[in-house]
Amino acid sequence: MSDHDIEKRSDDGRNEDVSRENSEKEQLNLTTFHEQRAGRLVVSPEEARIEFGEAIASKLKLSKDGTKVLWPQPTDSPHDPQSWSTRRKHLHLFIITLAAIVPDFDSGIGIASIFPLATQFNTTTGVINDMTSNWSIFLLGWGGLFAVMLIRRYGRLPILFWSQIFALGFLIGCTFAPNLKTFTAMRCLNGFFATAPQVTGLYVVTDLFPFHLQARKLNIWTMGFIISPFLSPFAFGFLVARTTWRWAYGIGSIYGAIVCLLIIFFMEETMYDRTVSPIPEPAGQGGLRYRFETLIGITGYKMAKYRISWKDAILSPFNVVWRPHLLIILVFEAMVFGFSIGINTTNAVFLGSPPPLGYGFSQFAIAGGYGTPIVAVLIGELIGRFNNDFIMNVTIRRNNGVFEAESRLWHVVSNKAAIHDTKIHRFVHRACYLAMPLYICGFIVLGASFQKHLSVGALVMGWGISELAVMINTVAVYAYCNDCFPKHQGEISALINLARTLGGFSVAYFQVPWALKHGALQVFGVEAAIVIGLFFLSVPFIQIKGQKLRVSIYIHISPHLSHHCTFFQDKYSL
Repeated sequence: MSDHDIEKRSDDGRNEDVSRENSEKEQLNLTTFHEQRAGRLVVSPEEARIEFGEAIASKLKLSKDGTKVLWPQPTDSPHDPQSWSTRRKHLHLFIITLAAIVPDFDSGIGIASIFPLATQFNTTTGVINDMTSNWSIFLLGWGGLFAVMLIRRYGRLPILFWSQIFALGFLIGCTFAPNLKTFTAMRCLNGFFATAPQVTGLYVVTDLFPFHLQARKLNIWTMGFIISPFLSPFAFGFLVARTTWRWAYGIGSIYGAIVCLLIIFFMEETMYDRTVSPIPEPAGQGGLRYRFETLIGITGYKMAKYRISWKDAILSPFNVVWRPHLLIILVFEAMVFGFSIGINTTNAVFLGSPPPLGYGFSQFAIAGGYGTPIVAVLIGELIGRFNNDFIMNVTIRRNNGVFEAESRLWHVVSNKAAIHDTKIHRFVHRACYLAMPLYICGFIVLGASFQKHLSVGALVMGWGISELAVMINTVAVYAYCNDCFPKHQGEISALINLARTLGGFSVAYFQVPWALKHGALQVFGVEAAIVIGLFFLSVPFIQIKGQKLRVSIYIHISPHLSHHCTFFQDKYSL
């Protein structure tokens, strides 16, 4: 072959590459692009001009200060939740956070009432924990899976409304239960139905807020359900010390009723079918009838024809959970959060039991002790808020305006001198790495406090540091999984919820007997060692391989878009 032929073929190849790039850019659907490029988003307007071209970049809508591209791209419709006013968005965030408190808050009432319940039903605290607390926690996880299947078909609002109505009814049943069997059934059913806000919340946050604000808002919503199991033991511990346990469940029912009223009067449907063309907008009709039909699910039933089939809705969680980068992080989070659930359910026993097992605290002292994790979670919310924002902003800046999902776990930086440089440099700014030393410290100090009967100050510090670590780690895990699977927020939320409950519901079965036999220091030390072992087995692997797993799995499940992915992967060295 002559040099002229080689040169001509080379020129033809370059022309084909340019044509292919232009064709890819023309095919970009800005409405769904954030879902197609799961885990990697171009946030900087300058980088958008390079990657998408000036024609497409000029159409992108930016944040008010003009520094970030909005993902998802809001439409011009006033019915698009992304286009709602800031006040309207924050009202919905406030209500969904209050609703997310309900499941674990209701479950935690049993912790405050454990000794009176044992007396009332003529049994032991161990039986009360085994029959009511543990199984209600177990059902909290499974209820979320069923809720997300319905949400994918009928929308956020009706499932949230009906779930809280049923949960309220069963909590009222707990209040007036005449015997232990009835009480157990009511409490378990309450746990199954009440859990919906812990699934709906991630949907609502991503429906309302653009990518660059989601981690901060998720921090608030996550704080709600992490702090909730401590609120009821703290508040009702003082109450139960002076009156019957039925008053605690009665006041819990009043709180549930308030949440239901807020949902009825102020919550709106945030599900916006932006992937359908043209976008259906039932909210356009407005009026009281639309409001009523949307609340009870008639509108959702009519809109189901635009959404995924029942088969896809049912299989969706199972189609997501097998992804290696998700399954690995779920196992890790299951143990991190699960052991903290064990602390919550058994600390009342440790604090109230006489030595050598516990401190022999009064009911008032036990209630006061539950103020410790409340303060810790609030501190964790502040740390998580600034830590996640810092990680995101520094990553975007040093990665030439691109955000990678793995930076939620540590700081991923592409230090490219030019856009075609293929080297990706990673260094440490880690949310999970910040949480793990705190986790070890907190669990060891807490175990030593129970076994050696250290001062109350040591007990408070150990418990508080443990919950601070859980808060920081959980927010990072939620944000990472949400970034990786932007089309499956409900499934992600349900699976994380299921993982933490499966990891924690059984801890109360073995924690107290184990501590009686070998000491609390061994119990909490082994639990911390399990978590750290899983951390070293999972988080570094995801940091190194998670990016490749995201791209390769996306190409595998979306063959009609594989050329698009391969083009960007080759060009930007993903």
